[in-house]
Amino acid sequence: MIRSRMFRRLSTKWVLTVLAAVIVPFLGYAWFLSQQMKSRESEVVEYLLSTLASELADRVDNDVAQRKWDVETVLAKSPMAAWAADISENYDPLREQLGDIFNQFYGESRFYDRALLVDPKGKVLVMNERASFPADFEASVRARDLSGEPWFQQALRGETVLVDQHVSDLVPPPAHPSAGLPERYHFGIAAPVRDILEPSLVTGVVYVLVNWAHVQKDVIKPPQPSLSGDNSSNIYASCYAWLWESDCDTIIAHLDTSLYGKSVARDTGLPQLPRAALASDAGMFPDYAFRGVQKKGAFKHCRDRAHGGLGWVVGVGINDEDTFVRVQELRRVLIGATVLVLGTVLLLTIAIARRTTAPIRALQEQTQRIAAGDFATRLDVRSHDELGELAQSFDRMAQELDESRSKLIKAEKDAAWREMARQVAHEIKNPLTPISLSATLLERAKNDKSPEFDSIFKSTMAMIQRQVEAMRQIASDFSAFAGARKPQPESVDVRALLGEVLELNAAWARELKIEVRFEGECGPVFADRGELRRVLINLVSNALEAMQQGGLLDVRLARVVEERVWSQIAIRDTGVGISTEIRKHLFEPYFTTRTHGTGLGLAICQRLVDEMGGTIELVPAPEPGARGTIARIRLPEQAA
Repeated sequence: MIRSRMFRRLSTKWVLTVLAAVIVPFLGYAWFLSQQMKSRESEVVEYLLSTLASELADRVDNDVAQRKWDVETVLAKSPMAAWAADISENYDPLREQLGDIFNQFYGESRFYDRALLVDPKGKVLVMNERASFPADFEASVRARDLSGEPWFQQALRGETVLVDQHVSDLVPPPAHPSAGLPERYHFGIAAPVRDILEPSLVTGVVYVLVNWAHVQKDVIKPPQPSLSGDNSSNIYASCYAWLWESDCDTIIAHLDTSLYGKSVARDTGLPQLPRAALASDAGMFPDYAFRGVQKKGAFKHCRDRAHGGLGWVVGVGINDEDTFVRVQELRRVLIGATVLVLGTVLLLTIAIARRTTAPIRALQEQTQRIAAGDFATRLDVRSHDELGELAQSFDRMAQELDESRSKLIKAEKDAAWREMARQVAHEIKNPLTPISLSATLLERAKNDKSPEFDSIFKSTMAMIQRQVEAMRQIASDFSAFAGARKPQPESVDVRALLGEVLELNAAWARELKIEVRFEGECGPVFADRGELRRVLINLVSNALEAMQQGGLLDVRLARVVEERVWSQIAIRDTGVGISTEIRKHLFEPYFTTRTHGTGLGLAICQRLVDEMGGTIELVPAPEPGARGTIARIRLPEQAA
């Protein structure tokens, strides 16, 4: 109810209207701008990923070319290598010197794990030494016959050979089983060693193993770019790269090293990625989800073997949540701006609405005070607009109503006093007339010395006493109706009091041949005992008078619980009943259906019951065709 009343207020409607007029367009613009930024950001991210993939492929190609150049130029074309491969087997000093060069080459580069000089028969002539490798393993390498290796045969034919990523048996397995997969993998470069005097003659082969950890950690590590001018934290923190073999399906380098050697199509469930890489030299992957995370990615093919490469495929990926990080930042800014604008507009609108509707609220309060009878208050509205004029008109109306009310109250009081005087005069005149006639008759009998004077005197005095008692009753009724006596409430046992009233009228009931039934129980009430007794006597008397031909007086007590506990008294008669028209006037002063009485009985009962905090009603018998009336009183039961 309170919420419904709040939404009906003029100020609330005003605030909602302004908010709708300001905030809805602002939110629409914010949504449109967010969508546009999201579309533009997608284009930027796709361009960035494609650029990163292209740059990374170039870096891989350049690194392979650099390693190849090192092997070909620094080692294979070295005169020392040619001499060491061409001299007799027993000329150890020269080969020891070449071994020192190999060791120095390994130590300076940090890219290589093994460098070998192999003669045309596949025998190892020189190799670098590593203190971390077991001596017996090193001895086994020196004793190997490498003539059957494919790379050796190709190099003897004068070709420089690139050997794809593999686990080589020319280096021992990692000393610790927990060592990462990159420590176990290498890719190889085999270059022919040519005779110094006759370059067309191949006198040996230099074979070098490139450390794959270098490729994993240094070569395919993608940059972590941020937008130009952005000083915030890296917005592409999830960006990472990987390498596939030339089949576009086998993983040979990845941030997650457990994926080494896995098939993209079979093991990761992403066959659409190899299909995209096979269909084009470079481009964007279809959007995909890997391990429950939505991602975007781009790819680029490296140089194939015909152009000095291994045909690897470089991939670069990023999480979608990072893809739209700038959009999310913009969205946060827009939300903040929306909240700020909303708060500002709301506060201003509320302030203006309150200032504008304040006179209306004052007018409403003044109307309620006038409705409650306070005509003296005035509106304190000093504005000079239409509301100010309305307030002035309302004040003039209130003043006129106050004056009219004063005149009306005075007129009503005068009319009430006149009506009261008329009723009192009328009620007193009735017993005075027989008193006056009887006194005249008594005086005449005395003057005439009538022999019946004593009997006349006796009957006259009896009649005068009856009429005086009637006038006393009239005075008592008018006094009770005016409320001259101050109530003295106390705890009253309703059943006991009602029993007294019924006992008082028992002889009258027997004379009228009326059966009396008295049933039920109820709790005590807090009331003036005398006033409650007067009410019960009046109702019982009315019920008996309604059954001049006999009948049934049914009196019932009950406890009724409706929001609180009530003591209920129901007095039912089987008399002539009351019509609907008569029921409308039963509790009006001076209304009566009898030829005697003041007509104040039920009016007095209603006033007394109201003072006790109860209710009283007279209703016809509820059964169809039944006669009689039910007088029902409810009084609040006294708390224990």
